[in-house]
Amino acid sequence: MTTKQLRYFLEIAYQGMAYHGWQIQQNASTVQCIIQASIAKILSKEVLLIGSSRTDTGVHATQQVAHLDVDSLVNPNKFQYQLNAVLPHTIAIKSMRRVKPQAHARFDALSRTYEYSIIPTKNPFLSDRSYFYSGSLAIEKMNQAAAILLEKNDFKSFSNVKVPVNNFLCNITEAMWIKQGELLVFRITANRFLRGMVRAIVGTLLKVGQGKISVSGFEAIIDQKDRCAAASAVPAQGLCLIEVAYPEHIFVE
Repeated sequence: MTTKQLRYFLEIAYQGMAYHGWQIQQNASTVQCIIQASIAKILSKEVLLIGSSRTDTGVHATQQVAHLDVDSLVNPNKFQYQLNAVLPHTIAIKSMRRVKPQAHARFDALSRTYEYSIIPTKNPFLSDRSYFYSGSLAIEKMNQAAAILLEKNDFKSFSNVKVPVNNFLCNITEAMWIKQGELLVFRITANRFLRGMVRAIVGTLLKVGQGKISVSGFEAIIDQKDRCAAASAVPAQGLCLIEVAYPEHIFVE
């Protein structure tokens, strides 16, 4: 960013089923690509959006955050209105705030929170944002196993092995199953997440709930640091990025 440019954070919501994830890819429609193209129409200039998290194909967000740089001061309310007017109905800009020049949507994030939703009965109105599973589950044991996640920091067993990373260390501060109306929801908060991590954790916890893996067996899977030891990932449509937290001091207004 040049010294003349100003930086803003966008708070974004989107339906992930319509896109091949957040990050720009060749020959694929992604959320980042659509928003960047829409901003270019308004500013008559190409911009680069940097997101807080690279959500996968089919994954939703109610609070994704991304930063962009502009050449001059803009009216956030007006810009938000203009951008929403040209974006498809599957993407919405919820807010826009100016931040300090060096604020970074990805690196300044204190934590990210995801929820994975399971619907136990067939519901056509929730099928695109939840996983239909009608079998019985021992939720108490699932929560006992989930609590173990807070005691660990290496989650290689739940990471996509095809994606290179420097390390598999994450600090998980919240992991629990809760009832939300018709839905059974797994809520998890951490400073960072590995590619495919949440869906692999949920898939393995469901095995605990089915009685196919014990609580101690779940801990052993984590300690093995082997993706082959964990269960298959659950479908993408049940996963949603719901919150990204930042220190207040990075905001200008």
